Amino acid sequence: MSLKRPAKNQPDKFEFNSSSLAAANEIVSRYPKGKQQSAVMALLYIAQRQNNNWIPLVAMKYIAKFLDMPYIKVYEVATFYSMYNLSPVGKYFIQVCTTTPCMIRGANKLVEACKEKISENESELTSEKNCSWMEVECLGACVNAPMMQINDDYFEDLDKEKTLKILDKILKGESPKPGSYRGRTNNEPENNRKTLLEIKNA
Repeated sequence: MSLKRPAKNQPDKFEFNSSSLAAANEIVSRYPKGKQQSAVMALLYIAQRQNNNWIPLVAMKYIAKFLDMPYIKVYEVATFYSMYNLSPVGKYFIQVCTTTPCMIRGANKLVEACKEKISENESELTSEKNCSWMEVECLGACVNAPMMQINDDYFEDLDKEKTLKILDKILKGESPKPGSYRGRTNNEPENNRKTLLEIKNA
């Protein structure tokens, strides 16, 4: 696993806006007194969403004070988990799963689409600074492989042509519909269920 490094250019200030603050306080309130540090992962995610998909060092320090915990402990969490971005990734962050099930089903074609539409290199922002992509390990949607995640949404049952169309939309500022691109609902089998038919209507 590659070492995650914070961005070289860091903002000087960070604090939760009103909606983020309300969400953070609500989450912290769920924990017993003295156990508020358990909310660190949720608060890091709130900070990331507020800050255009990445977490600056000042946000980690802010969260450390918010939860009354050492800054280094917040930093350790943020650098350990792959879902936290420590440098700008753009408004639209594309993660392409290339683990075995997706690889067998053609994930390399999704990578080709990202290279053509976004950047030849992973983790490199477009010239407009609004989009980047990277290969990731399993995202847990193996049944609907190949797939990719854009911000919080999953796009499944893809091929290169469908991926190019999705990327075209986000680069235009549009919001493509998430889910299966072969018309499946959740993880249902194509052409209806083949097993356990006796409990289909249970």
